[in-house]
Amino acid sequence: MTTLTANKLESQACVLFDGDCRFCQKSVALLRKLDWLQRLSFHNARDFDTIPPHTVALDADRLLQEMHVLTPEGTKAFAGFKAFRWIAGRLPALWLIVPFLYIPGVPFLGQKLYLWVARNRYGLVPCHDGQCAVPLKKKK
Repeated sequence: MTTLTANKLESQACVLFDGDCRFCQKSVALLRKLDWLQRLSFHNARDFDTIPPHTVALDADRLLQEMHVLTPEGTKAFAGFKAFRWIAGRLPALWLIVPFLYIPGVPFLGQKLYLWVARNRYGLVPCHDGQCAVPLKKKK
């Protein structure tokens, strides 16, 4: 890897997503198109052992339930609606909606909507042969 490529990756936030989920794949494809300034890199959260360097604790099960964003320095992670809001603030095509994402009540409703979509994403974009099923968390 060249120094230029390494520096570019270090300055990018890393979007962690379920790489086996077709809805997630389509969402990432859209984010790539909107990322004109190349501020994001993307990583399949199912490859947990190869996630870029970070100092925050990440839960492998939760990574498959909600998209996460690792900040470029790897010291913070945002999940769900907060991850979407963080991404929106970095993509010029979404800057117009960012102020609305901070209106009181919107983060609460946004997270509820995000979690509903995340739970139902396999029905929104069908998977093949049940390949996308998120492993169920064992009850204690």
